[in-house]
Amino acid sequence: MDKKRRNRNRSRRRPICCPSHGCYMDSVSQKYPLYADKAEHLRQRGFSRKISLTLTANCSSVPLQGEWLEAFWCEECQETVWFHVRRMDQRLYEISPAPVTLWRQVSGVIHPSGNPSVGEFTRIQARATRFNGIKDFQRIG
Repeated sequence: MDKKRRNRNRSRRRPICCPSHGCYMDSVSQKYPLYADKAEHLRQRGFSRKISLTLTANCSSVPLQGEWLEAFWCEECQETVWFHVRRMDQRLYEISPAPVTLWRQVSGVIHPSGNPSVGEFTRIQARATRFNGIKDFQRIG
């Protein structure tokens, strides 16, 4: 097999460029996939009202295909920036800076204030450094 043919089979670099400078950016994180847990999230992506309500009623969360959050390093800016990446086509991506509200729709990220389904007593006990026995069960507050 000749050299030209081998090179064609190699995967190409994703054409994700810095919005400010136009240079290629290097990924410095994993992809954090997005999901929708409310009907309005699906409506923003072009789903009809009926379909979006049906999907959110049947599933607690719907994974959004072709959308994720990822951090990139720009050589010109000399900084790491988190972007919301949308795959438009096989070799076409649309990027925009990741708003804070989008982080609530990411799977695989730890909630900043802890798991919201865990009660206050359990959270306090998890942080406790020593065991006090029955004294731990006194009234909180």
